[in-house]
Amino acid sequence: MSDDDMQPETDARRSGADPSTLRWFGTAGIVAVGMIAGGYLLGNGLLRAKDAERAVTVRGLAERDVTADLATWTISYSASSTNLAEAQDKVRRDTRAIEDFFKDLGFPADALQPTGANVSSFTNEGVTTYTVRQRLALRTTDIARAQKAVARQFDLVGRGVFLEEGSGMSYAFTKLNDIKPAMVAEATKDARAAAQQFAEDSGSAVGKIRDATQGYFTIEARDGEVGGWGMADSPYKKVRVVTTVSFSLD
Repeated sequence: MSDDDMQPETDARRSGADPSTLRWFGTAGIVAVGMIAGGYLLGNGLLRAKDAERAVTVRGLAERDVTADLATWTISYSASSTNLAEAQDKVRRDTRAIEDFFKDLGFPADALQPTGANVSSFTNEGVTTYTVRQRLALRTTDIARAQKAVARQFDLVGRGVFLEEGSGMSYAFTKLNDIKPAMVAEATKDARAAAQQFAEDSGSAVGKIRDATQGYFTIEARDGEVGGWGMADSPYKKVRVVTTVSFSLD
């Protein structure tokens, strides 16, 4: 063994301490420092977690009444006869009557377009009856004129046109993108007002938005039952959106 290898052991003997004891104290010191640092980090983490709990999640609502900007009316009519040519001729006369009806109301000729036709037959006791069906579609942005047409639709019956079930005006609002930003802002403002009430009750103040989720925009009839009567056949609509916003509390 060299003199250098023996030096630490000699120093330990001179100090009166055993080398293994010194190693134990060294290890214990490192563990103690680690525990102190870990305790600090844990405590700091708990404080951060507690701060993270200081938040409130609320919902904000925005509604707006709008008027439809597009009207579509699919008109279905038919004629039946044991003579196919007679049934076809009746449908042609009905088509001219419908065209004249809308022309008298001031609609341009291209507002009315054919969308389909079909012929069916039924034989009973050797007699075959032919039914010819025709469909025309009105598409217009003139909502006031469309409403006038619906109000006078029985004039078509007076002209001999048999309107089949399902013939009705449908109104739609197509400019949702134009009002989306303002409505989202309104819903967020409504959510902040609700959060403010929670904050006052807890002696806090509303801070920044931590998280936000925009709900779906819905367009329903302004009047009548949701999803039921008046949903499509009324030009008066209600646009609605609900947002979910999480605010921090200071």
